[in-house]
Amino acid sequence: MWHMIASVTTAAESGGCGAGKPGRWRGKIMSGPNHVDRGQRSPEGGRPAMTGIAAGLCRRLLAPSLVAAMTIGLAACRGPAEPSVGGSSADWAHYGGTQDEMRFSRLEEINDGNVASLGLAWSLDLEGEHQLEATPLAVGGTLYFTGQDASVYAVDARTGKRLWRWDSREWALRPQTMHYIFSVNRGAAYWQGKVYVGTRDGRLVALDSRTGRPIWSRQTVAEDSFQFITGAPRVFNGKVIIGNGGGDWAARGYVTAYDANSGRQLWRFYTVPGDPAKPFEQPALAMAAKSWTGQWWKWGGGGTVWDGITYDAEMNRIYIGAGNSGPYNPRLRTPGGGDNLFLASIVALDADTGRYIWHYQVNPQEAWDYKAAAQMTLARLTIDGKPRRVLMQAPTNGFFYVIDRDSGKLISAEKIGKVNWAERIDVKSGRPVEVPNVRYEKGPITIWPGPQGAHNWQSMAYNPDTGLVYIPYMQLGAVYEEDKAFLERVKANGGEPIFGVSGAGTHFSIHADPNDPRDGKGELIAWDPVAQKARWKVQYDSLWNGGTMTTRGNLVFQGDADGILHGYDARTGKELWRFNAGLGIIAPPITYEVGGRQYLSLLVGYGGGVAMLGRYADRGWKYNAQPRRLLTFALGGKARLPKTAPADFQVRAVDDPKLVLDEAAVKRGAKLYGANMCHACHGAGLNNTGVPGPDLRESGVALDYQAFSQLLSEGPLMERGMPRFETLSDADKRAVELYPGRSARVARQAQGERRAREGDRILMA
Repeated sequence: MWHMIASVTTAAESGGCGAGKPGRWRGKIMSGPNHVDRGQRSPEGGRPAMTGIAAGLCRRLLAPSLVAAMTIGLAACRGPAEPSVGGSSADWAHYGGTQDEMRFSRLEEINDGNVASLGLAWSLDLEGEHQLEATPLAVGGTLYFTGQDASVYAVDARTGKRLWRWDSREWALRPQTMHYIFSVNRGAAYWQGKVYVGTRDGRLVALDSRTGRPIWSRQTVAEDSFQFITGAPRVFNGKVIIGNGGGDWAARGYVTAYDANSGRQLWRFYTVPGDPAKPFEQPALAMAAKSWTGQWWKWGGGGTVWDGITYDAEMNRIYIGAGNSGPYNPRLRTPGGGDNLFLASIVALDADTGRYIWHYQVNPQEAWDYKAAAQMTLARLTIDGKPRRVLMQAPTNGFFYVIDRDSGKLISAEKIGKVNWAERIDVKSGRPVEVPNVRYEKGPITIWPGPQGAHNWQSMAYNPDTGLVYIPYMQLGAVYEEDKAFLERVKANGGEPIFGVSGAGTHFSIHADPNDPRDGKGELIAWDPVAQKARWKVQYDSLWNGGTMTTRGNLVFQGDADGILHGYDARTGKELWRFNAGLGIIAPPITYEVGGRQYLSLLVGYGGGVAMLGRYADRGWKYNAQPRRLLTFALGGKARLPKTAPADFQVRAVDDPKLVLDEAAVKRGAKLYGANMCHACHGAGLNNTGVPGPDLRESGVALDYQAFSQLLSEGPLMERGMPRFETLSDADKRAVELYPGRSARVARQAQGERRAREGDRILMA
């Protein structure tokens, strides 16, 4: 069965923490459908050979190092001791620590009085990984976490010994998803001896927590859909729930609940109504359909639930955060107006049946890639002297919302930073008071925040002792306007949808105000959700920083894009501790206790959308230059990180002076580069951030057309994350080849001019 293509590697097989060192291939490259490395037999056969030009491509494109080979096969292994169900204060058993998604730990051995003695206990290099967003789970002395491709690791939480690794092989299944999203995953779920993970190709897989062997697997999306999974499943009351992404590509959003033991589907809730000529899947969609006009169902609609899902154990409810529209331009999907439920909405559902209870929409008729997909945190707050059960969210649009969990009514909402798309949120109606032309119907408009949001998927944390929410904030705007060329294409197509275009009908470009020194940078904001104002802030030079975690020890931790893990006083924001991890951090830390000792762990691997932000997210990290790692700290820790290459902003462009650059072809290549989402891996405008793909200006493969053509058409590096583009014509490929060639030449010329200026200064001195 296709959905079971996978492998497990144990510590005994791999020699500990993985295959070879960068630049050396220690595994075997063998051909034949039945070959399995190290003599183990796989139920689906071995991996194809990489020979000839393909092997040469791998050497050149991935220079200076190769991703290490992965062992293929299911092997008997000595797994971890059977963990408990979890949920005690010693564990980090859920994605958000606890099911209320506070990301708050009651552990306080590490506290504001002794955090200065926190040191590295151990580190584990993760060969072959690039961008790491995942929140590890700590259950019964074992850490479970996912790599970028939804592979799952089990590691001894006290020693750092790798116990097993399950290889998702997601590149081999529904490979078209590689065109829609780079390889990334935010985490797993744990319940009664099983670890659950969603894969980019749309599977939900249950693994045995002791061995890593698959127990069951379900395909949660249609074969021909635009959907994929990057988010973490959630487990509650013997059920596991998962959503999916793809709203930018006009996928129709939904979440599905399965029996956690058997994988049997229990219920599904759609966030966008389908064709009204057919019966709606649930009664709430009849209500939602009244908020749409035209033939929206032909476009899909968006509203995918790709991140935020929270279980309310007190009320037995599930809250889901629905994403942005698809297409972005409302004049395509809903020409007669309407709010377009349940796009950009928080929806409360009965956890047993999936029945709709209430919703709150943060952005009616969404048009900017804004979403309500961010983390939703549950708490009890005293507001106006009365205790309230609340849900808190800081979605991309820049407001912080406090919502009554019982009724779904808005309690308050205020701006957390630079926001100009709306004047305010009217508390009585719950609706934003928008500025004129906000949907760019009369021409371009510059608004803050841009599509990356004032806050995105990076976790916020709530500390009930301080009463503060700790939010990773970003300040960057965008210019939005209609994509008139695409609208003409739709018109020529008789008004019928044209798929395969991200954010169809809208063009936006990231924008920073040169007169605002904080544009393009980030902050850690300690937000008072009752007073709706900031109590303190920490400003960073970097924009795209990591998630947060807070503890009863009066501490809040956050990593930044420059690779520094910070420990702050949770009440004042004073920095009490820092550690240089040697690479940008985007994942949030966790804390747990094993054997009476408190530990803090996090994954280190910059990425997660930074390539599309181009120079605003460039912190000097190079592709494959810095190892990706799992770091664990404890009081009195004495371990040291292995030597790591420092940040490097120099572009070592490879240029062939004999290459003839036809400017018309270069311009066409630039358009194809954008249309085929190449920028999602190699950088917007070829401004590479080091992940998830190499800097094409530094790659010699772009100077060898035969190699470049094979790379695009045949996909020899699919296993490494490089998609196949078999539909590109020869002329298209030649144009795409010239685009990085032109950029490399410009970079080389700029370097030469800079060296000449430096030489002049030396002579003048």
